[in-house]
Amino acid sequence: MAIEVKAKPAPAAPKPRVSPGEFVRQVRAEFARVTWPTLPETVRMTIMVLIMTSLLSVFFVGIDQVLGRIVKFLLSLAA
Repeated sequence: MAIEVKAKPAPAAPKPRVSPGEFVRQVRAEFARVTWPTLPETVRMTIMVLIMTSLLSVFFVGIDQVLGRIVKFLLSLAA
């Protein structure tokens, strides 16, 4: 009967440190690749978020009311 010993994986090599100037250059390069939404896209998405937030708030208020009434009913049975 042999006992199998699993070796732990070697730790990943640490990433080399970069100078502050190089870091700023990398940030600018990444920033240049960002695709910013147009004004109509921003307005459309904002309206969608407001609609969804309103619908969810109405839903959760309804669920809260139903559960509250159930709890009140159950508590009235115990009294």
